[in-house]
Parts: sequence; structure tokens; C-alpha cells
Amino acid sequence: MVVAASVVVAVGAVTGTLSALDDRRTTDEAGPPRVTRSPSLESLPLLPSASPSAAPSPSPTSASPTPTPRKSTPTPSPTGTERKQRTAVVSPRLYRHPDSQVLDWVRDNPADPRHAVIRSRIAAQPAAVWFADFTPDTITARVRAVTSGGSALGRVPVVVPYAIPDRDCGGHSQGGAPSLDAYDAWIDRFAAGLGSGDVIVVLEPDSIAQSECLTAGARADRFASLARAGRVLKEANPKARVYYDAGHSGWNAPGKQAELLRQAGAASTASSDGIFSNVSNFHTTADEITHDRQVLDALGGPASLGAVVDTSRNGAGAPADGEWCDPAGRKLGRAPTTATGEARIDAYLWVKLPGESDGCKGKPGTFTASYAYDLAR
Repeated sequence: MVVAASVVVAVGAVTGTLSALDDRRTTDEAGPPRVTRSPSLESLPLLPSASPSAAPSPSPTSASPTPTPRKSTPTPSPTGTERKQRTAVVSPRLYRHPDSQVLDWVRDNPADPRHAVIRSRIAAQPAAVWFADFTPDTITARVRAVTSGGSALGRVPVVVPYAIPDRDCGGHSQGGAPSLDAYDAWIDRFAAGLGSGDVIVVLEPDSIAQSECLTAGARADRFASLARAGRVLKEANPKARVYYDAGHSGWNAPGKQAELLRQAGAASTASSDGIFSNVSNFHTTADEITHDRQVLDALGGPASLGAVVDTSRNGAGAPADGEWCDPAGRKLGRAPTTATGEARIDAYLWVKLPGESDGCKGKPGTFTASYAYDLAR
């Protein structure tokens, strides 16, 4: 039975590239994934003239970690209230890292008729920076480059460690560290780059919600490593806010998800500030708020635990047929902000960069302008 995993997609290093999918970029598809960032909303301008549409291509496999997990379940389309709330102003507190595939595309294609929409609605927005490759020797410096950049501007970076062994149960996003011992050492080096300023850590998408492919013993070992990871990250930087994987509203029931989270240390403030949901998925913000509050209630722990929601592509909700791979008819969601106005919802984030393909409208993890434009317009 296919389970609804987050559709995580390839991401990369801050300096250098994670995988060599394509050394040359065309006007439609940018080069290999580097950092992930995010778009803007309903109040923004101008539709260009005609928008070329890319024909879907089969999902290629890639030698290095190029995430693209699994499926989503249907969610009703957003209500008028949902649509109004999506026009919130971007929080000036979140950091937009100056290196991403969408910025490369914007710089390289100023005459493209889609340029204004992609630039204003996607490239202008802050988003997460993913670290999906197992590179112990460089990880500290690469994380530090992001966190110090945010600190210099007084803004909050969002970073995503994504190197757990047996990642994605061997699916599209397979990869990660060769063992949990190696992962623990990698996390130590990751933590050493966090600096001393505010930073949000989205810890290992799919690592908890999608853990049933593991044996009971392997799952317990993974959860012990995740609990340790949270402690290490928070000890390295007491201002770091660490969030654990709560899947999404179309996946595990809240009670079941809470029990898994508890085993991974997410109920303890020594390792956790709460949970994240909807990473690279499409479920509406309203559904995710309900789901996250139910998970937090079932999880227990202090009232200070909160949730962050990936709103990057959820403006039209999840497709009725449950399609997860670059589904048609999706829209950008609410702008990234730490001012949600919702109890226990700490932030709306763009964890997945809109326009990075899940593997159907482009190579997994590569920025595809036609897909980005479809989402943005």
C-alpha cells in the first residue's frame, strides 16, 4: 500500500552543487539543485504574454540524493477566507539566501515573458536551505554561510538537515548517511555551523511519519538519533528552534503521529520546539492547522511547543486524485511569515521551493520555469 509521504525534492549545498544532474541550463530548466528559497502572493502583478508549458517527462533517477517522496491525499479546495488570508505580507524577519536555482534562472533569462511573475512571486521570497548530501568535511562551513548571512541582516534562516540513513525508505529521495553513527557525527558538525543567532531547523522531513518501512529495532534506533540530534542542535545554539516531522493532514492520524513523535524526543524541550507539517505537499493551511493542533494535543509536553507549516504550494489544496508529482492546477500558498495570528502555529514557511520539480515536469529537484510560472500565475 502506498502511503502519503511528503513530496520532498532535491536540494543542495550552499557552496557547490549537490548532484550533477545537468551542467548546462536552458531557458526552462535550471541547473543542479543548490539552495531552496521561496515566492510571493495574490497581491502581486502582471501576467506576461503567453506561457510556454513543459510537457511532462518521466521521472529520472539520479545518482546522488535527489529527494522526491510520495503521495498526498485529497484536500478540499480553499475557502474564500483561506484565499484572503494568503495575501499576508512577507515577514521581514525571515532570511532569503542569495543563492538559489530560481535566482539563477531570473538572472539568466531577463527577456523571458514569465520573468516578471517568477521574479516577483517566487524569487523575491525567503525559503529554506536544504542540506541533503552527506559531506562531513564541508557541512559546518556550508551551514555557517547561511546562518551568518541571516545574522548579518538580522533575519532568521530556515535550514533543513536531510541525511538520515534509509531516507525515503529507498524511494525517489533515497540516500543519506551510511549509518546512524555517521549521521550522529554529521549532525555534530551541522550543529557547529548554527552560530548564535535565531535559526529555524526543520529536522529530517519524512523521518518519522514515513518510518514504518523500518523494523521495530531500526525505528527505535532512528528515533534515538533524532532525539539526540535535537539536543545537539539546541545545545550548540540555544536560539535554534528545532521542529520534528508530523507528516501532513492526509497521512497518519494525530494520535498515531504523536506517539511516533514522542518516541523521537519531540515532546521534550531539551530537543524540540514542536513539529512541522506539509513539507513539499499541497494540503490547505486550514487543514494543517487543525492537524498540527491535534498532534500537539496528543503529544503532550509543554504549551510552548508549536508548529510550522509548509505553505509553498498549497494555495489550491491537494489534488482530488491524490497525485503528488508536479500535479496540475496547484497554486502558491501563503507567504512565509512568523506572524501567523494562529495559536500554536509559529510560522508559515516555504520549505519546498516552488518550481523545483518532483520529477514529472523536469528532472527531480531542478527548477523548471514552466512549472514555477503555472504555480505563480
